[in-house]
Amino acid sequence: MNAIKPLLGALLLAGATAQAAPPKDAPYRWREVAIVGGGFVDGFAFQPAVPGLTYARTDMGGAYRRDTATGPWQPLLDWLPLADVNLMGVESLAVDPNNPDALYLACGTYTNPAVPNGALLRSKDRGKTFQRTELPFRLGGNEGGRGNGERLAVDPNDGRVLYLGSRLAGLWRSGDAAASFQRVDAFPDSAWQRDASDGPPPSWGGSDGKATINFVLFDPSSGTRGQPSRTIYAGVSVVGRPGLWVSRDAGATWAPVPGAPTQHRPMRAALASDGKLYVAFASDPGPHRMKDGSVWRYDVAAQAWADITPARPSAADAFGYATVTVDSANPQRLLASTAGRGAGDELFRSVDGGTTWQPLFKAAKFDASAAPYVADTHLHWLYDVKINPANPDHALFTTGYGGWETLNLTAADKGEPTRWQVMSRGIEETVALALHSPTKGVPLVTAIGDYSGFVHTDLDTPAPGNPKPPFFGNTHDVTGAELAPEVIVRIGKARTGSNLGYSLDGGKTWHNAGSAPDPKSSDGFIAVSADGKAWVWTPKGQQPHVSHDRGDTWTPVKGLPAGTRVIADRVNPKRFHAMALFDDKLYASSDAGLTFSARPITLPDGPVKRVAPGSHNHSNRGDDRGGQDRLYATPGRTGDLWLAAFHGLYRAGDGQAFKRQPAVTEIHAFGFGRAAPGAKEPALYLVGTVAGKHGVYRSTDGAASWRRINDDAHQWGLILHVSGDPKVFGRVYVGTHGRGVQYGDPKP
Repeated sequence: MNAIKPLLGALLLAGATAQAAPPKDAPYRWREVAIVGGGFVDGFAFQPAVPGLTYARTDMGGAYRRDTATGPWQPLLDWLPLADVNLMGVESLAVDPNNPDALYLACGTYTNPAVPNGALLRSKDRGKTFQRTELPFRLGGNEGGRGNGERLAVDPNDGRVLYLGSRLAGLWRSGDAAASFQRVDAFPDSAWQRDASDGPPPSWGGSDGKATINFVLFDPSSGTRGQPSRTIYAGVSVVGRPGLWVSRDAGATWAPVPGAPTQHRPMRAALASDGKLYVAFASDPGPHRMKDGSVWRYDVAAQAWADITPARPSAADAFGYATVTVDSANPQRLLASTAGRGAGDELFRSVDGGTTWQPLFKAAKFDASAAPYVADTHLHWLYDVKINPANPDHALFTTGYGGWETLNLTAADKGEPTRWQVMSRGIEETVALALHSPTKGVPLVTAIGDYSGFVHTDLDTPAPGNPKPPFFGNTHDVTGAELAPEVIVRIGKARTGSNLGYSLDGGKTWHNAGSAPDPKSSDGFIAVSADGKAWVWTPKGQQPHVSHDRGDTWTPVKGLPAGTRVIADRVNPKRFHAMALFDDKLYASSDAGLTFSARPITLPDGPVKRVAPGSHNHSNRGDDRGGQDRLYATPGRTGDLWLAAFHGLYRAGDGQAFKRQPAVTEIHAFGFGRAAPGAKEPALYLVGTVAGKHGVYRSTDGAASWRRINDDAHQWGLILHVSGDPKVFGRVYVGTHGRGVQYGDPKP
C-alpha cells in the first residue's frame, strides 16, 4: 500500500464549493464489528511496574493497550488521520520499567521512497495522548522482518536514554526521552549496510533483504539508577559476518560479540537475570517460510556460546527460530518458538536454561471460542512470546491472526497439558475489501483480505467461523440481490473449492459455483441483478462473464472491455451499468448482462485524465481497493446513478448527463443507507473531503448538505469502504485498512 496524498490544485473546482456551507457535525457512537484479531500482532511489551498493563503492536493496524492481565485491548492510534496513515504500521514499541506511564512507539509502515519518513510517538499517560518526534528516515512496520525486535529500547537505568535500530539508516540514540534522536556514528556502517555476503534479497517484503538492525538490548546490571547502562547489545540481520554487536561504554564504542554464531540472522534476544544472553536465529527475516535456524545461549562472564536449539531443522522439515524469552522471575525457565514451519509452528519450554526442551503444542488444548474462525488456521508467525513478569503461569504469543495466551504455563513442568485461549479480544486488524448490508436479514456481510469474510448476525459477537464452502484465503468482493436479499454472492481466492461462493438463505449456508469463466478466474468484481437471477463476474484483468444458472455456466459479456467493474440496477432486474472512467465511457445492459451498449460520460468539468496504475494506487487517486472512481446505483430508483470520482461527486438521472454535486472535493468511499424518516432520498455516506475538511459524512437530502459523523478521535488512518444499513436509519459501516470494520449509530 502506497501512501495516499490528498489531491489538490487543478482538480478542485471553485464553482463546486462556492455555495457550500460548512457541514455540521452529527454526534455518533462508534464500535468495532467483532471479528477479533485478523492481522499480524507482531510484538508485546509488559509494563513490569504495573501488573496486567501490557501493550501490543501490529504491522498495519496501530497499537493497543491492555489494562488487566486478560481483559480487552484498547486501540491507541485511531486518531491518526489519512495524512498520517503511514504511521499505522508500528515498527517497534518500548516501555520504561521505572515509569509506568511512559510509552514509546516507532511508527512507519513502509520504506518505499514514495512514503513519508517515520515518527516516534511518545506518551506520558499510557497512550491516551501522544507527542510526536519526526525521524529523518523511514520505517518498515509492514515489511519483511517486522516480527523481529525490539528495535526500540529504553535504558532501564536512565529513562531519558532510548536507542532505535533502523532498517536503512543505522543506529540512533535519544538522551531526552525521545524528544530528539541523533545517529550513533560509533556504530560502524559496515555492521548494518548490506553487502554481497548477505545473499540475494527475498522476493517479498520491501527492506527485508537489507541488513536491518533487528533489536537493541540493555544490560540493567551494567549501570546504576540515574546513569546510563554501560552494556548494550544490538542484533543486525546479516549472515556470514558478525550480526551481534556490543558496547561496554554506554554506546561510545562497539565491537562484535566474541564467538557469536554467523550462519543465521539474529531475530530476537533475551537477557536473563543470571547474566545469560539467549538469541534466536533464522535463515530469513520472516515472517514467511524459513530454511534453517537455531537457538544459542551466551555466558557473558565466560564469553562462551552453547547451541541449545530445541529441535533441529532439516530439508524435509525446514524452519527457523523466531524468538526466545526468559521468565524474569526464574532465569532457568525459557520459551522458544519456531518460524515458518510448513506443518505449523511449535513452542518449546525449558526449565533448565535450555539444556533440555519439551514441545508444548502436541499436548496443548486450544479454545478458539473468542474468535471461532482461527480454528481453521494453523499456528504460525509466533514472532514474539512473552511471560508475564507478574505471573509465571501467564504467557502470550503472536500469530498472523492475533495471538493466544495461557494461564497454566507451569503445568507443562509437571507433565500436564497447557491450555490456550485467544488473547486478541479488542484487537481488530483486518482489511475490509467490500461491505454488503442486505435489505433484509443479517446486518452485514464482509469481504476481508486474507480470510473468507464473515456473515455478521450480531455485530458485537464474533461470527461462528469462516463461511464455507468455498473456503477462501482472501475474499475480494461480496454483494447481494436488492429485491431478493436471501441471495448473496462472494468471490475470492479459494483454499478449497471454487473462487465463487453463494448463499440462497441470507448467509446461513453456502455453496460452490459449478464452474468459472476460465480456470484462471479469481478476484475482480461481482454484480447480482435485483432479483438475484443474473450474476456478472469480472475476474481480475479479464473479460466480464454472466451466469443465469447460479454459476453452472458462464457466457462472455459483449460490449465491455476486460477488467470492467459492473453494478446492478437496484430496481430493474434486467439492467446493469458499468463505466470506464478514464476512457469517458458509460455502459448499460437491458438484457440481464448479456450485452452492453456504450455512450460517452460527459462531466461538466471535463474528462478525467488517464493515469498509470501503481501498487494499490492510481497516481494520487486513492487506494485502488477503495470506493472512489466507481459507479453506484441508487436504491429504489431505476437508472439513477452516482459517480463517486476521487475528485468529486456526480449524479445522473436515467439517461441524463452527470451533474457535479456541491462541496465534495475528494472521495475515498461512498455508499447508501436507509432514508431518514420522511426523506425522499436514501441516506448517503461518504468518506472524503467536504467543504475543505476530511471525514466520514452523511447526507439525508441527496447531497445538498452533509454532516460529519466521525470525530478526530475516530479516523482510523485509511478507510476503503463505507455502507449504510438499509434496515436502520443512521447506522453506518466503515471498512478500514488495518483497523477492521467499525460501525456507528447516532447518539441519542
